[in-house]
Amino acid sequence: MKEMTIGVLARSAGVNIETIRYYQRRGLIGTPRKPPGGVRRYPHAALAPLRFIRRAQQLGFSLKEIRELLALGEQSCGATRRIAERRLADIEARLNDLKTMRRLLARLIRECAAGRDAACPIVQSLSVERDV
Repeated sequence: MKEMTIGVLARSAGVNIETIRYYQRRGLIGTPRKPPGGVRRYPHAALAPLRFIRRAQQLGFSLKEIRELLALGEQSCGATRRIAERRLADIEARLNDLKTMRRLLARLIRECAAGRDAACPIVQSLSVERDV
């Protein structure tokens, strides 16, 4: 398959047509010229960046970071590693936040299940202005 329509490209990459258009507007992938009275045709090589973007998003990279990674290419391992290290640090921070939320919510559920207070500890906790 040498060239394909946007629909075929989308199916091949496992994304929506509007996703491709969005990536084009954001400058992540190029837009082929539309021939007069014709339909845009995408080269087979257009699949690679779409798959790259999808896999990078699955790892939590933002579109801004993905743009940087695409611009760096394969020859900039050091810069790519620094972007990945920042992403990993962000993921670890989010995991720590989730663990804190889990502990707090579990404690509130235990207090609620104990039924010692007339008022619900969960609702009380959510009603009071304080840091989690």
